[in-house]
Amino acid sequence: MIYGIGNDIIEIDRIRQALDRNSRLIDKLFSDNEIAMLRAKGFKAQSIAGNFCAKEAAVKALGTGLRGFKILDLEILRDELDKPYVVIGGKLKDMCDELEISQIMVTIAHSDNYATATAIALL
Repeated sequence: MIYGIGNDIIEIDRIRQALDRNSRLIDKLFSDNEIAMLRAKGFKAQSIAGNFCAKEAAVKALGTGLRGFKILDLEILRDELDKPYVVIGGKLKDMCDELEISQIMVTIAHSDNYATATAIALL
């Protein structure tokens, strides 16, 4: 059963500019596993923007915002077919266990200018 859905969109140039201003932004937003995956994708701005959107969409699907857990508790990784999937840990895992959320599914897309993601939290 669906607990909630979330969607997010961002201008890819906005991510580029933010990274140009703050080179440590990647470390603040993404786990070591995510950074390794983004490195394998060449740190493309559209990949970074897509992963950020997926995190935002997942938080919206939970209906919590970034309250009670850290952004690094939420990982967006890729399987062997490059399909994105969500890994939850830390306090976010505790929160999801309390809400009986079994899984968060995401999809990511981008054009030349925008990245977007949709997430569904499942009971």
